[in-house]
Amino acid sequence: MGAPRRELALPPPVAEFLHQLSTLRRSSPHTQAAYARDLSLLATLSAAEGVALAEVAAAHVRRYAARLHGQGLAPASIARVLSAWRSFYRWWVARGGCTANPVIGVRAPRRPARLPKALAPDEAVRLAAFEGGDGPLALRDRAIVELLYSSGLRLSELVSLDWRFFPAEGRLPRSKSWIDLAAAECTVTGKGIKQRTVPIGAPAVQALRAYLAVRPRLAGATGDERALFLSARGRRISARSVQVRVARLAQRLGLPVAVHPHMLRHSMASHVLQSSGDLRAVQELLGHASIAATQVYTRLDWQHLARAYDAAHPRARRRGQSTR
Repeated sequence: MGAPRRELALPPPVAEFLHQLSTLRRSSPHTQAAYARDLSLLATLSAAEGVALAEVAAAHVRRYAARLHGQGLAPASIARVLSAWRSFYRWWVARGGCTANPVIGVRAPRRPARLPKALAPDEAVRLAAFEGGDGPLALRDRAIVELLYSSGLRLSELVSLDWRFFPAEGRLPRSKSWIDLAAAECTVTGKGIKQRTVPIGAPAVQALRAYLAVRPRLAGATGDERALFLSARGRRISARSVQVRVARLAQRLGLPVAVHPHMLRHSMASHVLQSSGDLRAVQELLGHASIAATQVYTRLDWQHLARAYDAAHPRARRRGQSTR
C-alpha cells in the first residue's frame, strides 16, 4: 500500500472565510462542508501550478474548470464549484485581500439538454382509458388522467379548475380557470398569469361528464362549491394527491416507467407534434411564452424516429451485424 494521502492545509483566507460562514452567516453544516470541499479543490489546483490564491486570474480559473470537466465532473457540479469560488473571491475582494474576482465571467460547460420523458401513444391511451370502477373517486381519477393527456395541462392548472365559470360573488373572485363541456374546452390561467383556452377531446369530455354526475356525492353539504376535482373530504384536490393517484394507476396497469402528471403533458405535446408537425400549435396548447421551450419536443420526436429507423432499416444496423 502507498503512503496515505496528505490533505493540503487550507490557506488562511480560506479558513477565515469558512469560519465566517459558520459564525456570522450561520450557514448549515451541509453548506459549510460543500464550501470547504470546493475551496480545498481551488487551493489544490492553484498550489499544483505554484500560483498563490491572490494571483489566480480568469485564465487559471478557466483552465481549472476545463481540467475538472476532463476528469468527468458533471457540468452542474462544475457550476457549483465555480459559484463557491466566486463567493470566496467576492468576500476576499471586499476585505482588500485581492484586487479582483477572477471567477466573474467564467462559466461552467453547458449542461446537456434534458429531454422530457413521454409515454408511448399506446401506453398513454391505456392509462387514460383505464376503468377502475364506477365510484366517485375512480371516475374522478379517470377524468383527471383523460384531461391531463387530452389538454396538456400543468398540474397547477388542473387542480385550480372550477367545474364551470363563476362570476365574482361577495368575497369570492371570478373564476380564473374553468371547463366548458358544451364547447369542449377549458380556460386556464398558467405561468405569468397568462390565460389560454385549450380543447378537450371527446373521451375526456365523456369522462368529465361521468365524474360530474357523481361529484355531488363527494361535495356533500359542506364541500367546495366551485372546485372541479374534489378530495374524498369534499375539498379542492391537492397537487400531491393527483401525483399519488396517477402514479398508482400507472402501477396497476404495469407501465414500465414511473408516471407523473407532467409526463402526460409531455406525452400530449410529443404525440400531437408527431401527428401534425405543427410546432406553433403545440406551443399554444402548452402555453409556452417562447417557441424555444417547445422545440425540445422536436428533439424528442427525432429520437423516436431515430429508434424506428435503427430498428427497421437494414443499413442502419450496427457494424459487424449480418444484413442477411
